Amino acid sequence: MAGKNFTVVTAFILGLTNDSDLKVVLFVLFLVVFAIFLVGNLGMIFLIRITPMLHTPMYFFLNCLSLVDACFASAIAPQMLINLLVVQRTISFLACMVQHLCFGVFVTTEGYLLSVMAYDRYVAIANPLLYSMAMSERKCIGLVVGSWICGIINSLVHTISLGLSFCRLNVVNHFFCGIPSLLKLSCSETSMNELLLLTFSGVIAMTTFLVVISYLFIVLAILRTHSAEGRKAFSTCASHLTAVTIFYGTLSFNYIQPSSQYSVKQEKVISVFYTLVIPMLNPLIYSLRNKEIKNAVKRALEMKHFPY
Repeated sequence: MAGKNFTVVTAFILGLTNDSDLKVVLFVLFLVVFAIFLVGNLGMIFLIRITPMLHTPMYFFLNCLSLVDACFASAIAPQMLINLLVVQRTISFLACMVQHLCFGVFVTTEGYLLSVMAYDRYVAIANPLLYSMAMSERKCIGLVVGSWICGIINSLVHTISLGLSFCRLNVVNHFFCGIPSLLKLSCSETSMNELLLLTFSGVIAMTTFLVVISYLFIVLAILRTHSAEGRKAFSTCASHLTAVTIFYGTLSFNYIQPSSQYSVKQEKVISVFYTLVIPMLNPLIYSLRNKEIKNAVKRALEMKHFPY
């Protein structure tokens, strides 16, 4: 080993594509998506804060989800947009590790938040009369804080384990610093990292299973209940189930698949979907079929035009 000369990597080269014409098209497309995402998520946070009728557990969790989405996409999209414009698509080693840490925190926190929201809908349907007591403010805050703590711990474990030596090529065949792409560039032993990645994939599968079980209980509960509150709560589950299916579906497709079927191009497309498209879609999914959100938007617009 001593006889070999290695150049220690201090920066990485990222990129979605090398096609110059495609870069322009993707830049315009993703810039529009990013703008819609910012308006949608920040608008949702603002709307929930200024509307007293939306100060309920369900909308508290939705507010937190919008915040996580805003942080999630903002950790990835700006660098991706810059790399589509510039020739030198470099990112320092430190910035790469920070981006990886942020990605891990936000994607894990969002997964747990979606699970918490599924639990919230189950409580609302199974015990509508005791819902306010069962989902107290203290409990809601505890569930959100717990989701963040799990996200931070998971990401720290993966990031600290990336204290590897990078002495080969520095070209990351991806548009952000993800674990699989970085492991391919390392000249250190990566078996422990691969085990952690497999564990993370197992957590995704287990969480997905728990969410599915939650919705089975929700269906059973709605079949037993005859209250208007329970049926109203069930009507809000369609949008949440859509968001859960898209999020866990893309993550599962990306991380839980045989290595023989692995494709870099396929991974890039799916990664764009869950890092940028899903955060843009979530506000639309939760508002298009939600009468309370629509009424709150109408009132906010009326207040803007007729403040007195």
